[in-house]
Amino acid sequence: MDHTFLQSTLRELQVIQRSPRFWATFVTIVLIFALTGPYGTFARLTPGARFGYWLVLHAMAWSIAIVFSVVAEILLRRFVASMFVRMMIGSIVAALPIGFGITLVDLAFFGTVSTVADSLRQSLGATPLCALFCVLSYLTMHRQIAMAAASDMKEPKITSPATAEIRNPTPQPPILSRLKPENRGALIRLTVRDHYTEVVTSRGRELILLRFGDALMEIGDTEGMRLHRSHWIAKDHIAGLKRDNGKLFVIARDGVEMPVSRSYAEAVRRRFG
Repeated sequence: MDHTFLQSTLRELQVIQRSPRFWATFVTIVLIFALTGPYGTFARLTPGARFGYWLVLHAMAWSIAIVFSVVAEILLRRFVASMFVRMMIGSIVAALPIGFGITLVDLAFFGTVSTVADSLRQSLGATPLCALFCVLSYLTMHRQIAMAAASDMKEPKITSPATAEIRNPTPQPPILSRLKPENRGALIRLTVRDHYTEVVTSRGRELILLRFGDALMEIGDTEGMRLHRSHWIAKDHIAGLKRDNGKLFVIARDGVEMPVSRSYAEAVRRRFG
């Protein structure tokens, strides 16, 4: 778990680090603050010192906000479906350490010694900026972050070879290792849900942040068939076929009807008709 969390965090941080849009936004914001000199910095600092002040302050604030956003985005996946909400929670929480960071930057540039109450007020003032940072980050990089999260491979935990052989006489599909332990059962079907793939097993269902094409590559030896660009079903869970207004549907054993697109209709009829 720790290894997977660290791997996911580093992967998403690299996505942000390598984003030209991110760096362009960062440089633009620093220049705007350096040229306009808000919060009295225009009068108190020379142009060079003012640029240095805002460069250091924004580098500190953005670094903290990025780490908190990424950590929240990963830790809250099982509890909060929206990536934007997860990132926003992390950004808002980041305002607290950012407030204390601002007091340290002020101490370095102005020699101002702040109290804890002053730092907390700085944190409160930094909250709107953290929210704005989250909005900008999400708009520019949410697709890249989603793709990075989708490529995270979770390794199944094995206590010992003997135990693994008893519990798993046949290898489990890799996609099951992405699910909560209580949901790991026989694969029934996969369905696209926005940026997520819904995995339905004999023990439950769960949304995972994984592209559908990548999900199909992790079904292992489970025999099944793709019905649509957004649907896949295991062969053992197909109860029959149905036509409705000229459209073909596969009926699962639990009664769910799954549409079959034209490109897959002929293959489905040959195999299950």
